Amino acid sequence: ASWLVHFPLLLFLLAWAPVTDGQAINAQDDSFPLDCEDVYDQGSETDGVYLIYPSGPNIPVPVYCDMTTDDGKWTVFQKRFNGSVSFFRGWNDYRFGFGRADSEYWLGLQNIHLLTLKRKYELRVDLEDFENNTAWAKYADFSLSPHAISAEEDGYTLHVGGFTDGGAGDSLSYHTGQKFSTFDRDQDLYVQNCAALSSGAWWFKSCHFSNLNGFYLGGAHLSYANGLNWAQWKGFYYSLRKSEMKIRHI
Repeated sequence: ASWLVHFPLLLFLLAWAPVTDGQAINAQDDSFPLDCEDVYDQGSETDGVYLIYPSGPNIPVPVYCDMTTDDGKWTVFQKRFNGSVSFFRGWNDYRFGFGRADSEYWLGLQNIHLLTLKRKYELRVDLEDFENNTAWAKYADFSLSPHAISAEEDGYTLHVGGFTDGGAGDSLSYHTGQKFSTFDRDQDLYVQNCAALSSGAWWFKSCHFSNLNGFYLGGAHLSYANGLNWAQWKGFYYSLRKSEMKIRHI
């Protein structure tokens, strides 16, 4: 019978049928947390490293969960505090992530994009200087390339809005609408390569008011705008001791 010829195709179509169901696409299996809020809801309420699954149940990613700051449930995607990890890296490293979740790290542009594609998030930026002063900035809306078919082709474009000042000032809204740039992929608006000039990787414009992936220069520095800088708080000649960028589902 001719249906035998098409039997493998029939099996293939049946296997993929659930994926066409919108509910199946959006459902998040409780045993595979999407973010730190899911981890918290599973009963883990202490700060630390946990596994999340932004790409699906077969691809776990370690991440640091901040369960205490401002009611907790924060998924940390950038963490710096001692200069042990080099952040002067190329496009592929920033796309896929690097470092260790129990130390300094960058979660990866693709992972961040996938998270913000599936849920609405707010962003919190926590900063500390070498005199033990702390400050923060919060943004009610945060996403990367929310409408792009290919986020990489779109440059993981930054979208932030709804600023709340925790003493740090707003050094990020200037960058909204900008593509991410590295020294080997210049996507800024400046005539020169901002990532190379600023020794960092960021959503550079012409060039920046924040550069949290810049060199770890340990406080005041003579070089211009190439440290771990948040200009509205400490200017372009002070490299911070700590920075954390974290998101929470709203």
